[in-house]
Formats: sequence, C-alpha cells, structure tokens
Amino acid sequence: MCDLQNEMPTLPRQLLDFLTQLGIKYENTSHPAVFTADEAEKYWKNIEGMHCKNLFCKDAAGVLWLIVVPAFKRVNLKALPALIGSKRLSFAKEDLLFETLGVHGGSVTPFSIINDKENRVNVVLDREMMDQDKINFHPLTNTATTTITPADLLHFMQACHHTPKIVPVCSVE
Repeated sequence: MCDLQNEMPTLPRQLLDFLTQLGIKYENTSHPAVFTADEAEKYWKNIEGMHCKNLFCKDAAGVLWLIVVPAFKRVNLKALPALIGSKRLSFAKEDLLFETLGVHGGSVTPFSIINDKENRVNVVLDREMMDQDKINFHPLTNTATTTITPADLLHFMQACHHTPKIVPVCSVE
C-alpha cells in the first residue's frame, strides 16, 4: 500500500500532496481534457521534458501490465512478451482499469499505481524514457500534466511498493 489511508481512487490533489510528502519536486500544468497524445500535443509546447503514453494490458495468463513509453513511439505488443516475461498481451477492459488503478481511459498514468493496493499490476518503463532529464504524465486526470525526473518516478513507485521493469520497450520489433 502507498501509505495513504483513503479509499480508492486517489484524487489528483492527494497524489500531488503525496509527492510532496515524499520530497519529490514536480511541476503541474493544467490544460483542457485530452484523451490521446495527438490531442495533448498542442498543450505541451511550454512543458519541458519527454511526454509519455501508457498502455494498460492483460496477458493470456490474466496478469496485468502497465507499459509506459514515449508518447509517439510504437509498441509491438506481439514482440513485447519475450522482453518482459509475459504471455500474449492485449488491451485490458475499462472496468478492470478502474478497478485496479482507479482511473479511466485517457487518464492512465504510472501515478495510478497509488491505487493498486493489492499489487496486481506489473509496471514496465521504457529505457529511453527513463534516460531523460524530465518526464511527463497525467496526475490521475487528463486535465493536467505533471513533470518529474525519472529518479523521482522510481522513488514514487518504491513508496507504492512497486518495482518496475526498465526495458527498451520501443526498440522491440
């Protein structure tokens, strides 16, 4: 558990307060609701760092995966299982997304593991993304973008009792 005593789902303000409690510095930029990276791109002009997208998947064995990659990179879901040690991957249903991560489609983010109190979701972070100075994600809502460092993302994940796999997701053909 992420040391928050509230019921799922966590509110964006609670997430940002938790980041502050952890000593994580962040920048939060509000913008209109966006549902895809293409829609969001027009609001990213003044936000420094790599923008990212998130894929919530379920493998053929029922294992859940959150795969986080650069926003405009392609992910080969057929080749990825060999790299991450999963069975065949497909996109998981919206109700399972909300049940485990407490967010809806369009707001998926690595910050949503704050709601995965049973550690049901395996997190995979793209190596190229983690080699950047700053990275950007939604703060549990698609009406803002939060900028942090990769080291701080790992610190947050550790505080939420998740150990992500860091692999070159987008170089898999």
